[in-house]
Order: sequence, then C-alpha cells, then structure tokens
Amino acid sequence: MTATHTTTSRRPPLHPPLPFTKMHGLGNDFMVLDATRQPIALRPEDIRAMADRHFGVGFDQLLVVEPGPSADVDFGYRIFNADGSEVEQCGNGARCFARFVHDQRLTDKRRIRVQTCAGTIVLHVTDTGNVQVDMGMPRCSPQEIPFTAPAPALLYPVAVGDKTVELAVVNMGNPHAVLRVADVDSAPVATLGPLLESHPRFPARVNVGFMQVLAPDRIRLRVYERGTGETLACGTGACAAVVAGQRLGWLGRQVTVLLPGGPLQIDWQGEGHNVHMQGPATRVYEGLWHWPEMPPAM
Repeated sequence: MTATHTTTSRRPPLHPPLPFTKMHGLGNDFMVLDATRQPIALRPEDIRAMADRHFGVGFDQLLVVEPGPSADVDFGYRIFNADGSEVEQCGNGARCFARFVHDQRLTDKRRIRVQTCAGTIVLHVTDTGNVQVDMGMPRCSPQEIPFTAPAPALLYPVAVGDKTVELAVVNMGNPHAVLRVADVDSAPVATLGPLLESHPRFPARVNVGFMQVLAPDRIRLRVYERGTGETLACGTGACAAVVAGQRLGWLGRQVTVLLPGGPLQIDWQGEGHNVHMQGPATRVYEGLWHWPEMPPAM
C-alpha cells in the first residue's frame, strides 16, 4: 500500500517527492531512505518536520542507506534522531536496514557488512526473517563512553539534583548509562531519563537504560534515548544492559531482554568478545514525502 504524507515548512515547492519506507523493530520506528540511487541532502529542520507525528511521517529515527564507502563493505548507514541530530549506532535500526536492502533488492547477500559512524557492523538475515547483528565489542572505560570519572569502575555514583544514583556505563557504538531498578513499571524514566541524558558528566549526552533483573537469563528494560525520549525498544540499550549486568555478576552469557515492544535475544561471551543481537524487523508501508511549501498556519 502507498501512503502520501504532507506537512508545512519553507522549502521551495519544486523539490520532487521523496520515496520512503516506514519500518519498526519491536515498535522502535523508522523512516528509511534509499540514497544508493540518488544523493539525499537533508537539513535538521527537514528531519524534524518528517519526524513530527502530527504533521509528518513520525518516527524515532531516520535511517539513510548509502553506497558502501569502500570495497570491503556493502553499504553505508547514517542515523538521525527525531530532533535532527546524527547518532553513531542503532541496533533496531540495523535490523530494519538489513530487511530494507533485501526487500528493495539492493543486495541478495544474507551476510551484509555495513559502515556506520561507529565502525563496521555485520548483519545476517536468517531463514525465519529475523536479523542477527554483530554489534562489535563493548567499550566500558570512561573516556570511551565518554563519561567524566576519576578512574574506571563497575558502578559510578552520579549526583542528580538532591539524589545520587549508581549506574554502569557502556559504549555500544553509542553511549549508554544503565541503572538497576526493582520494577521498570514504576521506574522514573520520564523524570530521571532526561536529567541523565544531558548530565554534564556525559559530554556527548547519553542513552539511559532502566533494568529489572528477573533471572540470570532474563531482564526487563526501558530506555530513554538520547535525542528522542523513551522508545518501545532500543537494540544498543539491550546490549549495553546485558554487558553491564554480566560484568556486575547479575547475568549470564545469553539473555532475553523484554522491552515494551517485545523481546530481543542478546549473547555476549564476556570480555574480548563481540555482542550479538537477534530480533525481528517489520516493514509497515511505502510512501512519498512531499516537501512542504509554507509554514503552518497559526
């Protein structure tokens, strides 16, 4: 089915409509653009207009598929938050990326090497339609997050207003803070999430995960994402939570992560190994973005 979306802005009226695909990974939703056949230039205000859930398409992140920048990778991959900022990595987006390039017949490979701002990742489309993602090796030292701390530790006390919370830090291609909570349903995601996201000890801002440990192989997780807010699922957040939990002795090597949008399977064999994630990716619809011609009426 084809959907046409319009909104309002100050772009000249002769800009041709832009084909897109709407996708989601466990409810973490994306607008996907194919820049392999034609270059696509976007301003932050364009992305914010597209992301608007009332006047635009609506999404958590925008994914741009580009030609591979070198002979040893199949594609390039850029990710933009709903606020127009560019980010380094997105696990749910990576799975949608793999399904998109297959659905659009941009490749017939099952194993796809993709260049991101954070480095190369490897995607594998399984016979069931799920996508396995080699997310690379986690980084946990403060300077790699980046996070301001006098020395490496498993947990760090961080003052937030008149309270102090303890959190772990993990970089999975993008920065994550992980807090253990007794119950994710009552966790202060909406209040503490934005305070930690922009906390001065995280100079590049941070994604904030609230983790409830159910068993060594099972957790619940909610994530407040940098530049977007809380989402129904966060692939890199799931990986970061498992890495943090395993390093602290709470979790085993294979963990089911129960997110509001559904489960992800995370496998990490410990220090010196890459993190592997598996989960679904769903195509919702195809559409055309018609560039706006005037600002919205007040």
